[in-house]
Amino acid sequence: MPIKTVEPQRLYRQIAGQLRALMTSGEFKPGARLPAERDLAKQLGVSRPSVREALIALEVEGWVEVRTGSGVYVLDRAARSRSRVKVPEAEWGPLELIRARRVVEGEIAALAATQAKRKDMDAIAAAIQLMEDDSQRGVAPLAGDRAFHTAIAQACGNVVLLETVQTFWGARRGPLFERLGDHFESVPSWRKAIGEHQQVLTAIRDHDPEAARAAMQQHMDKSHARFSASWRRANQS
Repeated sequence: MPIKTVEPQRLYRQIAGQLRALMTSGEFKPGARLPAERDLAKQLGVSRPSVREALIALEVEGWVEVRTGSGVYVLDRAARSRSRVKVPEAEWGPLELIRARRVVEGEIAALAATQAKRKDMDAIAAAIQLMEDDSQRGVAPLAGDRAFHTAIAQACGNVVLLETVQTFWGARRGPLFERLGDHFESVPSWRKAIGEHQQVLTAIRDHDPEAARAAMQQHMDKSHARFSASWRRANQS
């Protein structure tokens, strides 16, 4: 048998693998509620965001059910066999992605504040308005959100930065992030994000790179907090 290349596995997949093995062995039986995130994180020696990403992956693949206000429950084998969704091996963890975006897009916003032209500011403002329009109709404002971050990167005049942001957004459309959004994105959360976007635009219009960086980083921090909230607060903020 030829030796195969060993590839590093994403942390949330390692956690999901351990929990899956415990369910398969009967340690966690069908119908049982899994330990709380904080307890799993302590037992596994990892962060709570990594545990949350693992639980979302298991939910997408049909191993568990997240019941808002109650907990995470093991599904029976029949339910798992009906699940046809498979999380791609290369998919980034959504909370880890937000942390990466904080670093990269904070600097992109700062650069845009020094280079943005009138047309760029108009494009950013138009994206925020699109978010406003969609949220008022009860539609998830993802198109406007993507246009906002893309327009800021476009203002930098660097195709590598632009394509990096586009890659981030491609990952934003993956099954893990979409399922996390199902639990935690709501009209109130969209309204908060729109306000945070407006602060970024204000700093770019003022040609203040430090304020633009800070506003973008704060937006990412608050996004991370919204997706890390207690399951009891899902769809409430």
